[in-house]
Amino acid sequence: MLLVEKSDGVAVVTLNRPEAMNAMSKALRAALAEAFVALEKDPEVRVAILTGAGDRAFTAGLDLKELGSDPGGLGAANATEAVANPVKAIEGFSKPVIGAINGVAITGGFEVALACDVLIASTRARFADTHARVGITPGWGLSQKLSRAIGIYRAKELSLSGNFLDAETACAWGLVNRVVPPEELMPAALKLAADMATIPPEMAAFYKRMINDGFGLPFGQAMALEHERSSRWNAGITPEIVETNRQAVLARGRTQ
Repeated sequence: MLLVEKSDGVAVVTLNRPEAMNAMSKALRAALAEAFVALEKDPEVRVAILTGAGDRAFTAGLDLKELGSDPGGLGAANATEAVANPVKAIEGFSKPVIGAINGVAITGGFEVALACDVLIASTRARFADTHARVGITPGWGLSQKLSRAIGIYRAKELSLSGNFLDAETACAWGLVNRVVPPEELMPAALKLAADMATIPPEMAAFYKRMINDGFGLPFGQAMALEHERSSRWNAGITPEIVETNRQAVLARGRTQ
């Protein structure tokens, strides 16, 4: 139910329950958490791509059929442990995560998409927050993250209607980075992942954490956080390192 393929510093993690729209069953959530822990420890992996099998769904979120037969299952919507909460599993990963959104990302699946660092969407991708229609409230971050991504008025339109958001509109609203034809989705994600994989892992992890931590603060505090962490990091950089890196940047620029 979960596929992991690794090559050239990039791990492709595929939710593989296409017959169930890649719904996040208890077993799949546990497998995803285990996979991200293993990839975190793997020094060869520098970037992860998360996608869904098939062309119908990225993931439909929690497996409602499973929850319907488990009296205690709804607690998964508010789980704080990574083994039960896929958002925590992704957010605990220090390396960049690219979400390759191949189909619908619904409710909890929308929350899983929002946990990624970058989103590339197929033209078949659609997003919907149906929490209110199902009669539950989000517990994996959607009510707060979505408004910060697309603005509070657009977020309320989606969450209080349950309507679908198509890929092109999602891009125009700033929810996804770009939209590509279905056959170009994985090539585009792999190309971006390859670019990210050339960044030293310590630098990538430090910078990702600085962006994420600052984003949750008022602007003045975020600027102070940047100053503190930047000063600490840059104190260990020598002129020789700067010159070596400068030459590498120039060489890369000549080939692009």
